[in-house]
Amino acid sequence: MSERLNSAFQRARDERRAALIPFVTIGYPSVEATLKIVPELEAAGADVIELGIPFSDPLAEGPTIQKSSQHALELGVSSETAITVARELRNAGVTVPMVFMGYYNPILSYGVERYCKDSAEAGIDGFIIPDLPTEENTELKALTEKYGLSLIPLVALTSPDRRLEEACANASGFIYCVGVLGVTGVAETAFDRVHGLVDEVRRHTSLPVGVGFGIRAPDDVRKVSAFADAAIVGSALVDVIGAGPEETSAERAGAFVRELAAGTRVG
Repeated sequence: MSERLNSAFQRARDERRAALIPFVTIGYPSVEATLKIVPELEAAGADVIELGIPFSDPLAEGPTIQKSSQHALELGVSSETAITVARELRNAGVTVPMVFMGYYNPILSYGVERYCKDSAEAGIDGFIIPDLPTEENTELKALTEKYGLSLIPLVALTSPDRRLEEACANASGFIYCVGVLGVTGVAETAFDRVHGLVDEVRRHTSLPVGVGFGIRAPDDVRKVSAFADAAIVGSALVDVIGAGPEETSAERAGAFVRELAAGTRVG
């Protein structure tokens, strides 16, 4: 389990606010841009940063992140690139927790233990793997524990109570609640239903609970912050990054995250 993640959520609680977790695709619009964007997100108020590893079949992603992932793949971005980027970000002074959001085939191809070891040494704090069910994560769970990484599950509005209990029992870091019935960026968050999901998850764990998918604006962040420990923003930020010249992408991203961060106060 990552101490950086624990500290980030504790700091947000102490400040009476929800944590803000933005997502960026590594290599969109370029690797050089990613290395500039992430420090801007930290300076703008991000508590944790999701680094998306491009994959050819990102089953949980809507068109925005699919497009960014394909763009990065065409530039040659790989798992090796992602680990190098994480290391360079740490060397440049980024201190907030960083988690890899990616799919399991590239991990298998890289080598599961080597991936965990190299990620931890590069300064990564955990993994979110949408296509790895709890029943099949035994090897990865053991290795994340060995290397001090968090394994963060996604749970859905359709997850039965038994699945929630199993996911929470195997989790570390935080629980990621999917706020829509569908993929990222294409539907509005069902706030009433996801509030109920967060309450159900809390019956099974004392870990922080975040909500993502469909969180696009400061008002969405405010709504989520009223009942969850973190608001997670992906497609909307990727849209902002891609909405103008690469040279100003970091500036745009920072300004957007600063607006989102203003919505995290809960009292």
